[in-house]
Amino acid sequence: MPGVFINCILILLGSVLGIVFRGKLPTRFLDVVVQCLGLGVVAIGVTSAIGTENTLCMIVSLVVGTILGEVIDIEKRLERCGDLIKAKLMKGGGSGSAFTDGFVTASVLYCVGAMAILGSIDAGIHHDYTILTSKAVIDGVFSISLAAAVGVGVAFSAVPVLIYEGAITLLAGLVAGYLTEPLITELSAVGGCIIVGIGLNMLKVTEKPLKVGNMLPAVFIPFLYLPLVQEISRLIR
Repeated sequence: MPGVFINCILILLGSVLGIVFRGKLPTRFLDVVVQCLGLGVVAIGVTSAIGTENTLCMIVSLVVGTILGEVIDIEKRLERCGDLIKAKLMKGGGSGSAFTDGFVTASVLYCVGAMAILGSIDAGIHHDYTILTSKAVIDGVFSISLAAAVGVGVAFSAVPVLIYEGAITLLAGLVAGYLTEPLITELSAVGGCIIVGIGLNMLKVTEKPLKVGNMLPAVFIPFLYLPLVQEISRLIR
């Protein structure tokens, strides 16, 4: 899994650089950086979302997946995980809220999207790390600005990235025959919608932040939706 390790290393390096420069940058510059990052995240998400070839699949996946996420309350669990890491390793230093915000935002941002999914699949099936390496560079750049804005919590997002991308890479070879092009397209489209939600939160567009963590199960609903619809269509013919 060289590509996955490279991704995690660049996230850590970018976070360190961001933390080093954090105290040396005026708040207004950090605010501008976050706004620019938010716009960039929205653009990345929209690019993936508009690639859908099955809008109904994307909508159903978002609704069903988010309901599942609400039942599990993934967002709250991510927050607790972030708070636990801070309590164990940060010795009470800094703002718990800021640490959790950085951890949750970076974890979701780096784990969800076309490059994370396609890159891990390509690495697992073809041992081609081009996509993951490109994603690693982008994540590293984002980590500098994000860590400078919200702190050390960003660095710990390397852990869920390692688990998420590593799991997909290892499992890709086992399910290679099932990962059709339409399925990958819809996985990426749903992930793109969630990334748009992250961007909106960064821009503080909505009155209440979107619970993007609870939307994560939506990425996997196309695995069930597409075969089910295909089978129903076959039966009614």
